[in-house]
Amino acid sequence: MSETSQQRRPRTRLYGRSKGKALRKHQAELIGALLPRLSLDLSQPAPSFVARETHLEIGFGGGEHLIAAATENPQIEFIGCEPFINGIAKLLARIEERGLTNIRLHQGDAADVLDWLPDDSLSRVYLFYPDPWPKRRHRKRRFVSPENLDRLARTMLPGSELRFASDIDDYAAWTLARLRAHPAFDWRARRAEDWLAPWPGWTRTKYEAKAMAEGRNPVYLTFGRAPR
Repeated sequence: MSETSQQRRPRTRLYGRSKGKALRKHQAELIGALLPRLSLDLSQPAPSFVARETHLEIGFGGGEHLIAAATENPQIEFIGCEPFINGIAKLLARIEERGLTNIRLHQGDAADVLDWLPDDSLSRVYLFYPDPWPKRRHRKRRFVSPENLDRLARTMLPGSELRFASDIDDYAAWTLARLRAHPAFDWRARRAEDWLAPWPGWTRTKYEAKAMAEGRNPVYLTFGRAPR
């Protein structure tokens, strides 16, 4: 399927509400002033920054991982996608506080960004604790789908990594089954420790801490983009 037909095909919305409690004054100011400067313009061709090593985080939540990764790796360009405006506002405050210049943002569906990016433009993709949509009738909204895996396969460089974390057993099994069935991806685990322990330098999010406190143990799955 061509990129154009992929863009035109109507898609199921993959997220619920996009706003929670009212923003604080400075958060609202950042949404008005800083967010437009950092937002990707998907109506224009992808700019030159994608020629650098580029990582994409899909649904960054409060931004704990994204801000830590961008701080530790100033030479890498990061793209963060998040539909929830309160998460965007939290991340903007951290970007301003640290003076970071290597993060670009998209408020909305990450599939739109994947359709916009050139082939072979991503060297790593993060998908941490995505909404599991536990009801059977809602599972079509899960981000891990054949269509989105095709998008990732096109935009990820051969040898690049997709990192996935979840505390929901059903979604972890769902993801593992679909990634292993897709010809563009290889599961890199060789022993149990490879999927029970997080990656080096892992930043624990508030969501993960809460899940573990409630007795849900996460899994950490790493998939490689196979050679073309």
